[in-house]
Amino acid sequence: MPAETSGLHHVTAIGGAPQRNIDFYITGLGLRLVKRTVNFDSPGTYHLYYGDEAGSPGSLMTFFPWAGVHQGRIGAGQSTTTAFSVPANSLGWWKQHFAAIGVDSAITTESSEEERLSLRDPDGLQLDLVASSVTDPRAPWDSASVPAEYAVRGQHSSVLTVNDPAGTARTLTQDLGLHLISETKDRQRFAAGPGGAGHIVDVIADPYADQGLTAGGTVHHIAFRVPDRETQQLWRAQLIDQGYAVTEILDRDYFTSIYFREPGGVLFEIATDTPGFDIDEPLLELGRSLQLPPWLQPSRQQIEASLLPIALPRENNPDLTPSL
Repeated sequence: MPAETSGLHHVTAIGGAPQRNIDFYITGLGLRLVKRTVNFDSPGTYHLYYGDEAGSPGSLMTFFPWAGVHQGRIGAGQSTTTAFSVPANSLGWWKQHFAAIGVDSAITTESSEEERLSLRDPDGLQLDLVASSVTDPRAPWDSASVPAEYAVRGQHSSVLTVNDPAGTARTLTQDLGLHLISETKDRQRFAAGPGGAGHIVDVIADPYADQGLTAGGTVHHIAFRVPDRETQQLWRAQLIDQGYAVTEILDRDYFTSIYFREPGGVLFEIATDTPGFDIDEPLLELGRSLQLPPWLQPSRQQIEASLLPIALPRENNPDLTPSL
């Protein structure tokens, strides 16, 4: 039997000005910045992680923000929409909230099972808020800008757009252990484990879609969960046996990762649940200061000098004063 993912771990996208990114995802979307670090492969830019209070797998959205980044093109071979789970009957509040901060949004799906509010972040990244009739039991981050009764519970799903869905579907089911739960003419929904929010991947088949261009306002990759490195090693060996070009296991400090592309062109990551984001700073202080892995510590002074200054709203660390 192939290894099976237990759901979504995170989505990583490319953004523009880091302060604008922080303002939108903390104050606008009500997430918590749980880690301020750098792109380990290009330490001249930040890597910002947002999620729930502790940055639990399945709650995470991360960014490589470059001021002045060229605009990308959303298209085939990408995760084209990132959806977050919110409580039932909350979309009216969210629509008013976004209007108050100058963000256009529209309810694009209304049914007894699922309502969907669509919007774009300041860099053009497509986001959805999904209010399902099935209660999401995950605890939200109770921020000053978004009360807990309306707040994001974590990832709901990722939408992949591909020209030909056959290979993508095969990878999701045969190699990642998801199962097909619904299908229409041009859309398939797959679920990991028990299904529900945080376990869903939608695949849209669009044979005429232009290939996406990965740059500002696009998703770089989506990551699936695996409990530990031992399971990850097993999975890597199985993927190589199936003919995928898989990276070595890479140490991301807060988890380890492997990467490969599925046949439709989307970059997939498999990331471990452990060790987590509190290995280098206490829970109350997550996100307050720049954290670097041991191998970059000798270059801290040069790295800090190359990064744009950023400020966090007090709501990110409400039990600490003064705010940064």
